[in-house]
Amino acid sequence: MKRSCQFASVILSVVSLPFLDGRARAQESPKDQRPIRINVERVNVGVVVTDSSGHFVDQLKREDFHVYDDGIEQALTNYATVDEPAQVLLLIEAGPAVYLLEEGHLRAAYALLNGLAAGDRIALVKYSDLAKPILDFTTDKQAALAGLDHLQFNLGFGSLNLSSSLSKVLEWLAASEGKKTVILLSTGVDTSAPAETEQLLRRLSSGDVRTFTVSLAGGLQAAPHGKKKKGSQVAPNSNEKQFEEANQLLKEIAAASGGRAYFPRNSDEFEAVYAEIAQLVRHEYSLAVAPSVRDGKFHVLSVRVSTNEKLDTGSGRDPFRVSHRQGYMAPAALQR
Repeated sequence: MKRSCQFASVILSVVSLPFLDGRARAQESPKDQRPIRINVERVNVGVVVTDSSGHFVDQLKREDFHVYDDGIEQALTNYATVDEPAQVLLLIEAGPAVYLLEEGHLRAAYALLNGLAAGDRIALVKYSDLAKPILDFTTDKQAALAGLDHLQFNLGFGSLNLSSSLSKVLEWLAASEGKKTVILLSTGVDTSAPAETEQLLRRLSSGDVRTFTVSLAGGLQAAPHGKKKKGSQVAPNSNEKQFEEANQLLKEIAAASGGRAYFPRNSDEFEAVYAEIAQLVRHEYSLAVAPSVRDGKFHVLSVRVSTNEKLDTGSGRDPFRVSHRQGYMAPAALQR
């Protein structure tokens, strides 16, 4: 099974501090007018916190968050609540899995579109052997609905290059500013080379795109033994192990970027999933810490919310669910 290579980046920035106003500068001699430049190294951590009902938990404060670098708590260097227009790219598997899809599954995506705010932008891309754009980013939800209504699937037996297609989408999104989210509708079947999957997981861990994965294979997996489900002919070798591998890949893709993986089995569950995602794509907490050491190695990140401890009912489960990227790659030691 292809495993996730937990990998993330440290963002390096150079910040000028023009703290002197014009009058103060006018009183200085030219030789004193030297800009102050500070090299700032920080690890950005976007955090989504939801309650047991899947709703975003707002009103958390800076002191509620605790970020750990390889198990050692680090002081926050930045804290902000982010509630801004979302950029959502809907990536839909469009290969032989058309036979797995009941009409209600895609139509339930209306719950996603209807849940987005007027200023949110959405794009549509389908994939089978490769990623093919359907609709560029737009705030026109009717255009997105029309794109879903006229989505065409490739029939027959063909490649389902999930990893390479999602990697291509990440390349397209690299130049976009702001918060970016990919919602992947997929069975999780992937014919990409193992190396492409590993590369994808590293890229997700180090990038700024959060990915939510929604399995389209739930209906088939839920089929009673002995009953032939619509679509069974597209996966002649489908068995419990294949389903487990496909589901595991969807979980790894979501976890690498701090997203969520969903496995709905009917139209009602699809609607609930899309409604939850619609409100999560707009909200997150933006935290930052300084790298603990310069060793050029991978460091595991973990985030805890102290309110969890206050509200724990003794059930052994936290009332909040906290999602964030898995780690980062520390900068190398300075050369002397």
